[in-house]
Amino acid sequence: MLEPAVIILRLLQYAGAMVLMGSSLFFIYALPATGPGSAAEAPWTRRLLAGAGALLALATLLWIAAQASVLAGSMAEGLKPEALGAVVTSMDLGKAGVLRAGVALLATILAVMLRPARASWIVAAALGTLATATFAWMGHGAATEGPGGVIHLVSDILHSWAGAVWIGALVAFALILRTRSPAPAGLVALHRALHGFSGIGALLVAVLVATGLANSWFLVGVDRIDGLWTTPYGRLLSLKLLLFVAMLGLAAANRFRLTPALALALNEPSRQGAALADLRRSIALETAAALGVLWLVAWFGTLAPPAAM
Repeated sequence: MLEPAVIILRLLQYAGAMVLMGSSLFFIYALPATGPGSAAEAPWTRRLLAGAGALLALATLLWIAAQASVLAGSMAEGLKPEALGAVVTSMDLGKAGVLRAGVALLATILAVMLRPARASWIVAAALGTLATATFAWMGHGAATEGPGGVIHLVSDILHSWAGAVWIGALVAFALILRTRSPAPAGLVALHRALHGFSGIGALLVAVLVATGLANSWFLVGVDRIDGLWTTPYGRLLSLKLLLFVAMLGLAAANRFRLTPALALALNEPSRQGAALADLRRSIALETAAALGVLWLVAWFGTLAPPAAM
């Protein structure tokens, strides 16, 4: 009962931190600073960031309690001050969790108090970036010893950051596309955002592939490559790779087919409905695949990798 709770709470933490970081950055680099189509005029930006921060803070605190309960053998024992204190003071994952919860709580308060603007998004992005980096101590990223330890840690952090930028952008696109009949200026801003993200997306894919290979070197290893299909960790990792490939296919369709179609529709109102419907469908599928990836990472992050067997 406790193990599934730990996995779910890990997933919620990933989702909250990646939206906090990635969506804040998206508001800065992809959308106009002011005026129609800007994040400042969207009514949902503050709620999104405040909600992401609150979700991250609550899920992290509950995860610390669940982790203590797993280590203590029961929830009754794990919720005792001694067990909780041992996790947050003597274990790196607990210390990182306390930092993550504090950062998330601060981000939530600032998102509620500050006016939606570039300065507030920079603060939210910085806090989200710090929170996302702490995930390296929640999984296997900080567990490698020896000369390769720093390389693995840095690779794991970069992998999380690249994933956050991608997933945060997907969530923002999905919310923008909720509007059934956006204003012309909003459509232009949407097209610019899609076109601009395509270049960033190529860099994100490169970082994800490079860091994914590096992480696999440490966690799977060439001599245990068969662990990708003979161990629970490996099978989940293989499924994650399939979902990642699906995301690449959808992203390619967005870049080379759907975004140009929207560009044509800007001058032909009769084509706008179909172009937006296709984009909504594609972004929804890509977001669902991304959530599947996070769920798998939350799951196999609790398992022993092939290299440790």
